[in-house]
Amino acid sequence: ATGCHPGSLYRLLRALASIGVYEELPDRRFGTTPLGETLESGRSDSLAPWAEHTSRPYVREAWAGLLDSVRTGENAFARVHGQSVWEYRAEHPDEGALFDAGMVSFAATAARQVLDAYDFTGFGTVVDVGGGHGGLLAAILSRNPAQRGVLFDQSHVVDGASAVLRARGVENRCQLVAGSFFDTVPSGGDAYVLKSIVHDWEDAEALTILRNCRGAMNGSALLLLVERDLGEANQNPAVKFSDLNMFVAPGGRERTQEEYDALLSASGFRRTRTVHTAGDVMVIEAAPV
Repeated sequence: ATGCHPGSLYRLLRALASIGVYEELPDRRFGTTPLGETLESGRSDSLAPWAEHTSRPYVREAWAGLLDSVRTGENAFARVHGQSVWEYRAEHPDEGALFDAGMVSFAATAARQVLDAYDFTGFGTVVDVGGGHGGLLAAILSRNPAQRGVLFDQSHVVDGASAVLRARGVENRCQLVAGSFFDTVPSGGDAYVLKSIVHDWEDAEALTILRNCRGAMNGSALLLLVERDLGEANQNPAVKFSDLNMFVAPGGRERTQEEYDALLSASGFRRTRTVHTAGDVMVIEAAPV
């Protein structure tokens, strides 16, 4: 069925079974596990698109530049490919589409965790800044039928959002706005959500994004950063390796709560509370000052 050499396929599956992706059964048969099921396509919690994206040659090649980046402090992707990851995907739309699909799948679980932990009911209009294809915003609007949303991202990204919003039945309550958060952010929102945006950038760029959000907000609006907590020493291995991924690919970093507080203070906000989810993401709520 897979077109593989039987003995070699067995060796691969045997290794995957040893770490719980499959379960080895008698007579060289294998069964799936809850972990393995997340790689099946067609599931609401499928991570198959994300796995496909991370296995692409251009991603692996960037990781091959890690040693030079550790020596120089420079971004690995740019050193290997001669341009930023964002420029590369813009010039390679097929890779960009795989990345966008991967982000939708990767965000599904995080969206459920965020909505289970944070109450969005008090907001009339939610602006999702850098919201991709709108997976998180669609989930928010689905739970809050009276709410309206604004999905803000680059034009080639929001062009692919309609199918996601339509599938969740929220397309008529969501406005698509194209632009760059380095230039401006749509005004008029009651909540401004940035999920996994700030960690893509170093402090100077992150401050520009946050200050543009501050400029678009009225005094009663709230900023909601959905990010991962780097945590203390010897803790949170998934987030510390994600920090390496930020270093290698987009050129950003994961941060501690204190580091987020410093960014907020420098961009005209004060943190009002942090809401932790059942996973490793947190919602940092901040108000304008």
